[in-house]
Amino acid sequence: MSGTSTPSAATTAIPFPRLRPWLVLAVPVLLLVAYLVLMDNGTVSQTGALLHELMHDGRHLLGVPCH
Repeated sequence: MSGTSTPSAATTAIPFPRLRPWLVLAVPVLLLVAYLVLMDNGTVSQTGALLHELMHDGRHLLGVPCH
């Protein structure tokens, strides 16, 4: 063998106009999830005990004080 070869990776940039619809959809969804996990103490998730307990356990998992 006459040396080592490095694999060539062809990278293509994703143009911003193609990303914009996904960002417009993803940002509000992520903000809603962050609110539910970090701030909601039963205001939105009072409809079911399971959802409330999942959010409560998520706060404990992230180290957010909740009580």
